[in-house]
Amino acid sequence: MPATDADKLLVERIRAGDPQAWQECIDRFEGRLIAFVFSRLRNRTTAEDVVQEAFLGFLTALPNYDDRTPLESFLFAITAHKLTDVLRKEGRRPTLPLLAESSSPGAPEPVGRSRVASSLMRSHERRGREEQVICECLQELIAGWRAQGEFQRLKCIELLFVQGRSNKDVAARLGISEQDVANHKSFVVRKLKEAVRLAKVSTGTLAVDFLEQDDV
Repeated sequence: MPATDADKLLVERIRAGDPQAWQECIDRFEGRLIAFVFSRLRNRTTAEDVVQEAFLGFLTALPNYDDRTPLESFLFAITAHKLTDVLRKEGRRPTLPLLAESSSPGAPEPVGRSRVASSLMRSHERRGREEQVICECLQELIAGWRAQGEFQRLKCIELLFVQGRSNKDVAARLGISEQDVANHKSFVVRKLKEAVRLAKVSTGTLAVDFLEQDDV
């Protein structure tokens, strides 16, 4: 599938040094890229680091970008390369370069380096606030379950979200049906998403979206 006109226009604006275009690129693709890396590493912090490196790698490769290639495919290819590097390091977290270096002598910087760092920082500040809201909501839920003696639900959520176990595994450990486990998970995810929505701190793909994935 060829690149869309919207892709080409966005890349042209980034090449011209438009900081708003760079922010739009981050907002549009960051969530999907993190979800992709997280599905392989199961480590959110490392996934975010990999995606940051991928965005910086995109800027480095931008002078050589063929606008016939879909922007999403180009970004996912770079991210996959960065992910491979991490996997080859046997799980060690990659070192994140603060600045992207030019791909060739004299190549133009599509966006000011300080603007690149600033855009990434703003994105992670919003995500940090989102995660704080999720944490506070979970604390309230846990306190309520303890007060009401709902220890099965409490244990279920601990196995799912803290230990990262699959629905099937949790059901077997607690002696309940997989549907019961799915219901507990659905209830919690719905509460967390509602809390994020009310706090108006959504970054597009929510941190809580990763909790919905079921490890097999």
